[in-house]
Amino acid sequence: MELAKTNRMNSLFDFYHGLLTAKQQEYLELYYGDDYSLGEIAEEFGVSRQAVYDNIRRSAAALEEYERQLHMLADFEAQNAAVDALGAYVRSHYADDQELQQLLARVENRVAEE
Repeated sequence: MELAKTNRMNSLFDFYHGLLTAKQQEYLELYYGDDYSLGEIAEEFGVSRQAVYDNIRRSAAALEEYERQLHMLADFEAQNAAVDALGAYVRSHYADDQELQQLLARVENRVAEE
């Protein structure tokens, strides 16, 4: 499985898992989160590998569609990039301003918690 796709699916799952059914959540969590194979998931649920594959494929498509419409992951990534850019600028241009450095640290900590 491709690492970039796994990372993307895990990120989308973090934002949109509540919009999926319980079975979709379980399959995606096992497949992308716990690195189970299709066969292992099929055995766990007593279904065919094809059924698992179809469910995961449809669930992944649903996550991509939610992102296409809601942009929650893209907005989150843009906010993180903006904070990173701001941090780099402040550190390089205002290194002596302790109050500004403290404010920046608070913003970065808050973003990291989200």
